[in-house]
Amino acid sequence: MAGDSHAAPRPNLGYGWNMFARPIPTLVAAGMLVAAVSTGVASDRGPSEPGLNASLKRVVPQLEDSVLDAAVTSVTCARAAGELTESSASLLAIIDFSRPSTEERLWVIDLATQEVLFHEHVSHGQGTGGLEAQRFSNTPNSHQSSLGLFRTAETYHGKHGYSLRLDGLESGVNDRARERAIVIHGAHYASESFIDEHGWLGRSWGCPAVDSAVSQRLIDTLKDGAAVFAYYPDETWLSQSVYLSCTP
Repeated sequence: MAGDSHAAPRPNLGYGWNMFARPIPTLVAAGMLVAAVSTGVASDRGPSEPGLNASLKRVVPQLEDSVLDAAVTSVTCARAAGELTESSASLLAIIDFSRPSTEERLWVIDLATQEVLFHEHVSHGQGTGGLEAQRFSNTPNSHQSSLGLFRTAETYHGKHGYSLRLDGLESGVNDRARERAIVIHGAHYASESFIDEHGWLGRSWGCPAVDSAVSQRLIDTLKDGAAVFAYYPDETWLSQSVYLSCTP
């Protein structure tokens, strides 16, 4: 990943992916997700791992298979490692930073009902790129977005209004998110009308900002322990992420 290196050890969880034989709501009850990738998980009352992926791909056909597969893998690993708790709802939010900002590249999916609750525009950082994101960082004042798995935390009212704090779970990749004040908030520049007027979506200082018209509903849906996963096909991050490479 451009900027910061990732040197955290990979967790040895002592099992393969097929051990996750539980209903979908229980599987992701560990935490709601805001992510940019996903992968399948087996269920004893639902589809098998390939079956779950196939059903989710019908729900979000716009997502590339690699993005969807990576998101589920990351969340499954984090839940098994105890990073996501049973108290959160079974929601998955995916941000696909490989798409230009003029596209709606944020999805929030209810895995229990397999419904898309939100499909929205989302900004990337000023230092990340122009129309398309290209660089990512964990460094304060870089004004760049970060990749990887986050967990949502508390809400607050700040200079951008109602906002949602994010805690990065990947050491060296996004674990300085709180220090950097990387939060979900509403912004006029993250709207379709801004694109219509300027031909591009506005950029943040690294926050995944969304349209002010939907920000409160989206934040209230994801607050208090949801998972956030931001994706980009960065080979270094993909090969080194602890949550994408859980091994027996």
